[in-house]
Amino acid sequence: MWGRSGRRANALWGRGGRGLVLGIVAALTIAVPLGATASSKSASSSGGNNTTFIAPGLLAGAEKNPGQKLHVIIQSSGGAADAKAKIKGLGADVRKNLDLIGAVAVDITAGKLDSLRKQDGLTITADAPIKLSGTINYSTQMWPYVSGVAVGWGSSLSPAPSAPTIAIVDSGIDANRADFDNGARVLPQVNLASLTPNSPGDGRGHGTFVASIAAGSAPGHAGAAPSARVLPIDVMDDTGKALTSDVIAACAYILQNESALNIRVANFSLHSGARNHFYNDPLDRAVEKLWFSGVFVVAAAGNYGVPTGPSGVLNAPGNDPFVMTVGALDIGSSYYRYDDSIAPWSAWGYTEDGFSKPEISAPGRYMIGGVPTSATLTSERPDHVVASGYMQLSGTSFSAPVVAGAAAELLARHPSWTPDQVKGALMLTASAIPSHPRSGGVGELNAARALGVTAPPNPNAGLNAFRVTDSLGGVVFNAASWVDTVKSNASWADASWGDASWADASWADASWATASWGDLSFSVASWGDASWGDASWADASWADTSSEDGVEGETLGPAPLMGVDTAGTAPSPPPN
Repeated sequence: MWGRSGRRANALWGRGGRGLVLGIVAALTIAVPLGATASSKSASSSGGNNTTFIAPGLLAGAEKNPGQKLHVIIQSSGGAADAKAKIKGLGADVRKNLDLIGAVAVDITAGKLDSLRKQDGLTITADAPIKLSGTINYSTQMWPYVSGVAVGWGSSLSPAPSAPTIAIVDSGIDANRADFDNGARVLPQVNLASLTPNSPGDGRGHGTFVASIAAGSAPGHAGAAPSARVLPIDVMDDTGKALTSDVIAACAYILQNESALNIRVANFSLHSGARNHFYNDPLDRAVEKLWFSGVFVVAAAGNYGVPTGPSGVLNAPGNDPFVMTVGALDIGSSYYRYDDSIAPWSAWGYTEDGFSKPEISAPGRYMIGGVPTSATLTSERPDHVVASGYMQLSGTSFSAPVVAGAAAELLARHPSWTPDQVKGALMLTASAIPSHPRSGGVGELNAARALGVTAPPNPNAGLNAFRVTDSLGGVVFNAASWVDTVKSNASWADASWGDASWADASWADASWATASWGDLSFSVASWGDASWGDASWADASWADTSSEDGVEGETLGPAPLMGVDTAGTAPSPPPN
C-alpha cells in the first residue's frame, strides 16, 4: 500500500527494469507456490506420473511468445545439480545456484519449457520481481532516521496502527501523486483563500511540500506518518500570501469537522505579519480553540532568526504558549546527533509575553519534498528542483510537519491522549543539543523514544489553571486573570514547572529562570504607537518560506541522502 512498486505485469515477458529493493524497516515478501505436487497434474501435459510442475502463467505465455527469454527458477527434487543436468542442451543460461532450496535461477527461451515438461521432479516458476509488502515505507533521506520517525512506520510483521487525520493549513495540495497514494489518503480540499490568483490544487507548491514531509508515502520519499489521512485547507494565493481571517476560518473548519474527519493534528507552516500579545491575537485565540478541543497544533518558529543571538518568536501562531512551536535543525552529514545544529536563520527566544520558544527542534534544512511541476515555487527556484515533482528547500516550514507526523503516530497508539500529553511526550524525550542549549528548545525530536512514553508530563500545567468555560460552553484562556497573576508574581512560572522531569534538558532553566517578568509590558496600551488597523494584510507573506533558499546569499549544498549500496540494500538506521 505505501511501498507501491508500480506495474510489474510485463516484467517477466518484457525487458522490464531491475528496481532497487530497500528493506529498511521490515521484511520483504515473496510469493512461493504451496502444494505444488497437488497441482502437478493440471500443470503437466503428460497426464500420467509426471511430477513436474510449471506455473500455468509460464505455459500460457510460452504458447503465445515461444521465442521470449524468461527468467525462471527451476527446483528439483534431486537438488541443484539435477536441475542443471535436466536443462543441459536447452541453451539455458544458469544465473545463480540456489542450493538452499535445490534449485537454479536460469534464463531460458519460453519454447524450451515444452521439453522440461517431460522431465520428472521439477518445479518451474517465474523469477519474479520482489515487491515491498503493503506496509513498508522507506526514504533515501536521512532525516526520518535521525529524528526517529521511521520507527513509527511499522513493518509487515508489526504494522503501525492507522494514524489520525492531519490538517495542513497552507496553499493546498496536489493530491494525485504517489506521495499520497494518488489521492487515496487526501480528503477533499477546502478552499478558503480570499486572495488571488489562486490556482486549483496547489498553485504555490508549499502545501504539497509540507504535506509530503508530514505524511508522504512515495517510495524513497516517506514522510513522518505515511498512513495518516491529510486534510488540505487552502488559505494562500499562488504567491504564498494569505489573510488572517482566512487562516482563522481554517481553524473554524477544523473545529467543526474534528470528530467527523478524525482530525487530531493541525500544521501551520506560516506566521502572521503582525505582532501581538498572545492573549489578544485573534489567530492565537483560534489555535487555542483547537488545542482545548483536542487538536494538537504545530507551528513553525519562523525563519527570521540571526546567528548572533535570540531573535524572539514574536508572531502568531508560533508565539502561543499552548501550541508546539518547532525550530529548524541542520542534521549535518551523518545519522548521529553529534554534528546536528540549529539552522542560523531559525527563530528562537522569548515571545512578547516571556515564553521561551521553540519548544523543540526537528530537521528542516536541505529537505526534499513534493512540489507540483507547475507551481510558482518550481518556476521561482528551478535550481532547487532535484527530480520531476521534487525540490530541495529549507525552513522551519518543513520542521513543523516532521513533528506533526510524529504527533500523529503517537496519537495512533494513544488515541485518548490530549494535546498536552503529546507535547509532554515529545519534549520529555527530546535529545539535547549541547552546542545550542536554548535555541533548539529542550532539544531535537526523538520520535522513537517518544513512542515508548506511557505517562507523559504536562508542560502546560501552569497555563491550564487559567482555562475557563465561556458563555457558549467552550474552553477559553482567561487572559485577564493570567496577566494579573504574572504582574503580581514574577516567579509564577518557576512553581508551575517544578514537577516536570525533562530528560535531557532543564526546561525550567531554558524557559523561565531568566524571564524578567517585571520588565515586560502586559498592557495592550504598550502597542499604542503601532497602528495595526491600517496594516496591509494582503502584503503580509504568511508562508514560512523566507529561508527556503537557506539564509540570504547562502548557496545550498547537497541534501543528506541515505546511501544505497550496489546490491540495493540500505544501511541500517542509527541507534536512537
